[in-house]
Amino acid sequence: MIYLDYAATTPMSDEALETFVTASKNYFGNERSLHDIGSNASLLLEACRKQLAEFIKASPASIYFTSGGTESNLIAIQTLLKSTKKVGKHILTTTLEHSSISNYLQVLKEQGYEITYLPVTNNGNISLEQISDAIREDTILGIFQHVNSEIGAIQPIDEIANLFKRSNILLHCDCVQSFGKLEIDVSNSEISSLSISSHKLYGPKGVGALYLNPKLTCQPIYPGTSHESGIRPGTVNVPAIASFVTAAGHLINNRSEEQARYHQLKKLLKSQLQDVQHLVKFEGSDEECIPNIIGMRIIGLEGQFVMLECNRHQFAISTGSACAIGMQKPSETMLAIGRNQHEAKQFFRISIGKLTAEEDLKQFSSVLKLIINQNL
Repeated sequence: MIYLDYAATTPMSDEALETFVTASKNYFGNERSLHDIGSNASLLLEACRKQLAEFIKASPASIYFTSGGTESNLIAIQTLLKSTKKVGKHILTTTLEHSSISNYLQVLKEQGYEITYLPVTNNGNISLEQISDAIREDTILGIFQHVNSEIGAIQPIDEIANLFKRSNILLHCDCVQSFGKLEIDVSNSEISSLSISSHKLYGPKGVGALYLNPKLTCQPIYPGTSHESGIRPGTVNVPAIASFVTAAGHLINNRSEEQARYHQLKKLLKSQLQDVQHLVKFEGSDEECIPNIIGMRIIGLEGQFVMLECNRHQFAISTGSACAIGMQKPSETMLAIGRNQHEAKQFFRISIGKLTAEEDLKQFSSVLKLIINQNL
């Protein structure tokens, strides 16, 4: 089977697997234990923290390891709400956010917070002017993802953070789909927090990271916690963290070359489907989206049907974020960018990765044409 669902998860790289095995054998101690085995694990953990911090130009003390993007998102939002010095209960966001955030916003709404969902363009991008117009005296937090997981739309997070600073508004940014693909530099940024997930980077599942701006005086949400400077409870998974940071390093070292290759692959896919362009639609823009996430529609066919047909022909694609599949609802991203309910249900996504070859996309294009010829 040809795998075209890298935005959902990635296979572990050989380097990450090797590091995981080695660390599991030699650094299995609890990093809080005072004996030498625990101390060795602690030294490895802090080396990983320092290296991950360097990737985003942060201080090591601002990096906290978690179980993944979802937990990082939830801890970040809860911590920022608890730590803000501003009075108010107004939050700005969009309907493009990952389900871990959109679902939690419903909880916050029940707790008395007012959520304003800002509109986006037909390409999934938000304007700074609309954000500025929506800011109120009681606005305390903004939540904006860096890259959308369904069409790859990129948001101007540094500019949003600078805009918020003037009104003393905190900003959480979900960087799960952008870390390792786009450069992230928090050294001169006013971003309050950001989340990262290992399994999107050819690392193991069940591990991620949270950045909290050291300029903030953060109040931990779990009293009495000793691990991760009181931010997250539970024994730290040092081998998985070492594997995660190893995978991230290899991805970042090859980032420029891979992103250029993804641009060429996306261009190839479009050229292969040129003769059916009246039926096959690409969502988002090439200029304002990352090239490895490609949102598509075939006019007249539901996305779930296309996905199942592709699976029958040995291609693994998706109908959107894996965390929202099974909801039997049209894509929120599609509705947000102006598609109607019928069009939104036509949506499917392919996402390419380091194992994707030109021949894979040529074969995939042939399968899509076959599906069109047989069903339209």
